Amino acid sequence: MNPIEVVRPGMLTTVQDWPGRVGYWHVGVPPSGPMDDLSFRIGNRVLGNPEGSAGLECTKAGPALRFPDGGRVCVTGAAAPVTLDGTPVPRWQSVTVPADGVLDVGVVDGPGMRSYILVAGGLCETEYLGSTATFTLGSFGGHGGRPLREGDELAAVPDPGPTSSRPARAAIEEQPAIGHRWQIAVTEGPHAAPEFFTRADIETLINTDYTVHFNSDRTGVRLEGPKPQWARTDGGEAGLHPSNIHDNAYCVGTLDFTGDTPILLGPDGPSLGGFVCPVTVVRGDRWKLGQMAPGDTVRFVPVRADRAPSLGTIDAGRRAWMPLVISTAGDDDDGVLARFTGSDDTAVTVRRDGDGGALVEYGPMVLDLAMRARVHVLYESLQRSAIPGVTELTPGVRSLQVQFDPVVVSMPELVDLLARTDESLPATDELIVPSRTVRLPLSWDDPSTHEAIQRYVHGVRADAPWCPWNIEFIRRINGLADVGEVHDIVYDAQYLVLGLGDVYLGAPVATPLDPRHRLVTTKYNPARTWTPENAVGIGGAYLCIYGMEGPGGYQFVGRTTQVWNHRHPNDARSFEPGTPWLLRYFDRIAFYPVSAAELLDLRADMAAGRGDVEIVGGEFSMADYHRFLARHAEGIATFRAQQAEAFSAERRAWDQAGEFAGPLAS
Repeated sequence: MNPIEVVRPGMLTTVQDWPGRVGYWHVGVPPSGPMDDLSFRIGNRVLGNPEGSAGLECTKAGPALRFPDGGRVCVTGAAAPVTLDGTPVPRWQSVTVPADGVLDVGVVDGPGMRSYILVAGGLCETEYLGSTATFTLGSFGGHGGRPLREGDELAAVPDPGPTSSRPARAAIEEQPAIGHRWQIAVTEGPHAAPEFFTRADIETLINTDYTVHFNSDRTGVRLEGPKPQWARTDGGEAGLHPSNIHDNAYCVGTLDFTGDTPILLGPDGPSLGGFVCPVTVVRGDRWKLGQMAPGDTVRFVPVRADRAPSLGTIDAGRRAWMPLVISTAGDDDDGVLARFTGSDDTAVTVRRDGDGGALVEYGPMVLDLAMRARVHVLYESLQRSAIPGVTELTPGVRSLQVQFDPVVVSMPELVDLLARTDESLPATDELIVPSRTVRLPLSWDDPSTHEAIQRYVHGVRADAPWCPWNIEFIRRINGLADVGEVHDIVYDAQYLVLGLGDVYLGAPVATPLDPRHRLVTTKYNPARTWTPENAVGIGGAYLCIYGMEGPGGYQFVGRTTQVWNHRHPNDARSFEPGTPWLLRYFDRIAFYPVSAAELLDLRADMAAGRGDVEIVGGEFSMADYHRFLARHAEGIATFRAQQAEAFSAERRAWDQAGEFAGPLAS
């Protein structure tokens, strides 16, 4: 291996590879990888590397690197001064570094945000879940799961040598256009008009120059622009705001409305969530997200999915050198690919999720465990089929996202396959699946959640109806007599795990089996910028355990222990060997009370790999569950009526306070 010494690390320099960490979207692990994959891949090709070979992504200000044994490099992406031993050298071209030479990449001094340093042979790092891409929020991949530091030593695979005596370079027409005004190709869906947005909202969306907010990063590009009028008054069981939906899988590049705030989700973004997404950036244009800088403008241009720029092409045929998107129209189908009635008379909707994704939804937009059971049956059937071209299968509450390579299988072929598969599924009443009971400690109203609320009040929004105490808000919106009732319900409930990865790293989205335990809330709007790891919250009718620190929107009730083995690939007690996520679909979570101090001790044990979690085997029978609902129908109806009355009262109070009218603090 050839050593590379980090003389200066730059502002935020990480090791990335392409396409990143594929195959773990269903448990909340994002792909990561270069945010501007086009510049990254071109640089590798210039050097004769495979397009995905590991290299460096440099945000705004690059590093200084010493090459004791020399080597060859190519610097691409946003324009920044590049010198070799103090002498300027060209970008987008193979540059030979002499032994002990120092390559210095300075500050991006024009448009764009990220430059890339590719090294002949590629960087060599230990793979984590099949990739060397750095996911800093999860502290894994790359060089120690973090940005580079001064004194780090990297290693490169030995350089096989140039293919000719002439330095290889990327042609001008191959280099992507990086400016301050962006046009981005998008497809309609999955959640467009007229169900979620008004027609006028969509017209505004595609005819407005949005502005990139300074609070943007690899998780997503936050935008500023007009507030939607919305086609719905609220999200029903999913939450009080019309942006709220039952949790489903997202795509990288989707435009996620977290409340009234639009965010283009990046390669480190969440895989699962409960907000609507009206359009999705096509795969061949997602590189642009990596170069959007604060203050830049963004215009969305609808394109037909089958005419979207190809992700596989990185030469002049990609037309990335053109700052404009050439398109006469989108698909004009509101993002709906098909609607049909399934074999058990279930309504099925297949929605477009970018040019390489489809979202299969079952039944009406309500929480119905029979629909989640049907999702599970479809998920398992497609898994067994191992369909060529299908890359990810991610269940949500009432949906299954299918990501695929359109070069291998076309969208119409996939939709036809999904319809035929659905016809062959057994009746959901026959579903019996393994269902373990997992007992977790819960520090009620934990001090860390109070810190998060205070940060929100002082840094995001001081007048939110759920502040200063989320638990009191939960009591009020559910019509309960006192906060003690909230406490008792949470500890008495058994939460059935419906999805993993909300938010990140095996974090469960779960709902109480007994509808009388289903506390319904709305989510933060705008979302929090910080949430403590393993905070426990409620949003809509769902409970979430946050897999790691990061943004969030669920109303806090407390904090628990880790649901992800951060020691992976080393084993940890309570985790299956080789599997860093603790929970499975259809597990039942039950909480027991501990103090804040006790929780810290339990968390330390889990972090050290010696923590014990009580897990008892069992099964979930859909037929038995239906019998339970029938036996308790009267009590369930009474509780729901009480909830509905309180929910309506809260909504009227929001209306009177102007919560749905003017712009919110951001």
